[in-house]
Order: sequence, then structure tokens, then C-alpha cells
Amino acid sequence: MPPRRDGKYKLPVPLPEGKVLDDMEGKQWTLGKMIGSGGFGLIYLAFPTNKLDKDARHVIKVEYQENGPLFSELKFYQRAAKKDCIKKWIELKRLDYLGIPMFYGSGLTEFNGRSYRFMVMERLGVDLQKISDQNGTFRKTTVLQLGIRMLDVLEYIHENEYVHGDIKAANLLLGYKNPDRVYLADYGLSYRYCPNGNHKQYQENPRKGHNGTIEFTSLDAHKGVALSRRSDVEILGYCLLRWLCGKLPWEWNLADPLAVQTAKTNLLDELPGSVLKWAPSGTSCREIAQYLECVHCLAYNEKPNYQKLKKILNPDGIPLGSLDFSTKGQSINMYTPANQKADSRKAATKQVSQMQNKLIEKVHHERSAQTFATWRKVHEEDTLIGSVNNEAAQERTKRRQKYCDSSELLNKVNSFPQNSSNMQLPNLFYEHYQEFTSPNRVDKSRSLPRYAYNFTNNTVDADITSSTGLWLTISQFTLSEETKADVYYYGSIILFLLILVCLALYLL
Repeated sequence: MPPRRDGKYKLPVPLPEGKVLDDMEGKQWTLGKMIGSGGFGLIYLAFPTNKLDKDARHVIKVEYQENGPLFSELKFYQRAAKKDCIKKWIELKRLDYLGIPMFYGSGLTEFNGRSYRFMVMERLGVDLQKISDQNGTFRKTTVLQLGIRMLDVLEYIHENEYVHGDIKAANLLLGYKNPDRVYLADYGLSYRYCPNGNHKQYQENPRKGHNGTIEFTSLDAHKGVALSRRSDVEILGYCLLRWLCGKLPWEWNLADPLAVQTAKTNLLDELPGSVLKWAPSGTSCREIAQYLECVHCLAYNEKPNYQKLKKILNPDGIPLGSLDFSTKGQSINMYTPANQKADSRKAATKQVSQMQNKLIEKVHHERSAQTFATWRKVHEEDTLIGSVNNEAAQERTKRRQKYCDSSELLNKVNSFPQNSSNMQLPNLFYEHYQEFTSPNRVDKSRSLPRYAYNFTNNTVDADITSSTGLWLTISQFTLSEETKADVYYYGSIILFLLILVCLALYLL
């Protein structure tokens, strides 16, 4: 089993900044400032002595030679994560990248009579634990993408006879130069589960039980069983649940490992309901429940079906894009390129203009002065709001262009079977509903959107129907002959104001 984090290893005395280290291949590295420390070692910025850039691209991990974790991590990189091997794997699997930090060298050095081991690594950025502490939970699309990226990493290291054993947010780091990528770091607890093709045998050992990070460690680790591939994918499942829901069912009693083990056993034995009911209001854990069901069926020495697990997390096969850790609202599809978003905004503006022109033309042929007064009041209000807050007006304009699809959506809803529940609707429908039922239509600090709706007996909530009816009422006004002159006058004013608003939005 990997070394336990029980405090028997000591942090080394810091090395002086500027010290030159010689690695095993003869390359020299100059220590920069210390930027962090782990459970057993220190981390420094590092510079090749022949290229002292201001912006360090490397880091050096340092610990006492007699410590174990850095030695385990070094052996992992030397055996399983060589640069050429990773490159071939990326080509074989047709990946855009593989989230394993690059290894550059290692060696030994002396300071104050003590021997130090060091390892030169690729410099990475912020870890996900810091992002989680700042922002709370992650978007569902981000959580599922993180799962897919980690499955790519796990498949590679498993094929090279290793398991990671300590997957958690603190060990997932964004790239330093490419923060849209995520890397699984810290292989100090990595374990060679299948040396020379011979899988370890299942054997429980209570004296080695509950090893690893208690929140996420696998049931096998709780029982003192040597880690296997199913341990890694199980740990990842707990991480996905934590990132999406913000907590785990056993976090209330982490000081009692047996209670945590029992809670994890109950969660897996009662799938999928145990996970589905744990989801916070406004989201769904359906994919994670399916993922854990698949993992729970694995035998100890069975190879996981990585493609099937990735398919569960991404059933629509959406191409993976940049990670999004923002907290303002949610989006079903986070992979839309920037130029595509710009084109959709222009299309939305064009469709809104066409729809408003049709409404004005209808004014000239209808006959209800009273209804026209209502219509005029609504448009004057919208114009005022747009002049006060152009950004809110732009968002509202995008909502209204979707109105043309609302009738079709309502027809589909009414055609649903009577016993249907928790049906998924497009985000378009919910946004349209939220726009016209919000008590403050220009307030952008709204709660996160909900994607699940309950429909019973082919009916729709009255609020949704009434919100759509608002547009239907506006579109049915008539006009008397006596007020045609006023119509032309006010119509000209409205067109002029709309042109001003469009120009303002375009310039912004």
C-alpha cells in the first residue's frame, strides 16, 4: 500500500533561493522562490541555468531523501509517464491533450548535512479546491467535463499498471499557460496495482483500513484492500457528486471512518435513488447516479469500460471545450465558440426587428384604440428600461426573439403522456418563462435556472401559460378609424427610438 499520511515524515529545511541543482541527466536548475508546500515536501519555482526567464515554466519538488511520497511519484513518472509515451497515447486516442503534468528530471542534492531528493516538473496554475472555496459548487457541464478529462487520465495510468489513489479537487490543477485545461497531479500515493501484468489479489486488512482522503476514498481502501482500477473510478464518482452538490452525505461525521464507510455502502447499495434525492434544488444528478451504478458493478480486478463511463457523462457527444468556472447563471451548452455566439446575437436582433415591424403593420389594420394604448404603454416602458440599462435590454431582446418558438413548445408540452414527470425542456423555454414572471425584470442577480419540470395530466403551470399569453394579448389589439393619425405619429416615434436603441447596443 502507499505510504500513510500519518505525520511520520517531516518537512525539509528550506533550500536557499538561487541554489543550483544538477539532475541525473546533467542538466542544471536554479531554484527560485518557494511557492508552496505539500504533506512532505516543498515546491519552488525553477529555471534552467542556460535560460533564466522572468516567468518560470518549471517547478521543483523537494523532500528529504528518506521520505517516501516523492520517491513513489518519481517512480511513477519514470515507469509510466515518459514524455514520448504520453505523446503516442494522445495520438492513439485522438485526444487534444492528456492531463498529466510533464516530467523534466530528478536528482539528489546536499544542504546542511542532509540529503534531499528533488524532481523537476511542469509548472501548473491554481487548483480546483481554491476555486471551489471561492465559488462554491461548479456548473453541471463543468463537473461532467472534469469527469471525462479525468477518465482519460485514469485510462492511461491504468493501462500502465498504476492507480492514482488520491483524486480530489486539491490535486486537480489548471494549466499555467493554458488555464482551459485541467491536470491530475500529485502521484505520491500512486500504487502499482498490476506489476508485470499480475493483478494484486483481493485481501482485506483492517490494520491498513481507511487509508487516503476520508471524504473520497473507496470502499476497498476503507477495508484495507490494495487499490485497483475500480477504486480510482469510484473516488472520481464521489468527487463529481461533491463538486455538483457542494457536500457529501457522510461529511457530517468525517471523524468516524466506520460511519463514513457505512454511509458510502448505503449510497451505493441504494442507487440510483440515493444520489437522485441528494441533488440540490434546480439540478439533477442523473448522470452521476448512472456513473456510480456502472462503477459499483465492477469486480475487483475488472477493467472499467472507460468509453461507456464517458458516454454516461456526455450522452450527446458534445465536443469538449474550455472549462467554465464562472458563477453567473448556468448554461446547458458551455462549448459554443465566441464567433458563433456573436452570430446568434446578430440573428436575434434581426428577428426581433422583423417581429416588431410586423406588429406595427398589424396596428395599421386593427381596430381597438384601448388595446393599442396598452401596447404603447408596454413599448414606452421597454424603451425607458433600455435607455437606463442597455445590457439588460440586450438580454431581454434575445429572450423575445425566442417567442416565435413558444407556441410550438406549448403544443409539445400538451402532447406529453399523462404520467410523465421530471421531463427535460430546452433552456430556451425556461428563460422565456423567467423573463416575464420575474418580479424585477431588469434584476440580473437571479437564482440559478432549473432544467426539470413536472407535467401532470397534460397540463402546464398557469404562470407559464399566462406569461406566454401576455404576448398573445399584445398581438391581438385593434384600432379604430379615428385614431389612425395617432397610430402613424406614434409609430414613427417608436421606430425612431428603436433605431436609437439598436445603434446604442451595436456601439456597446
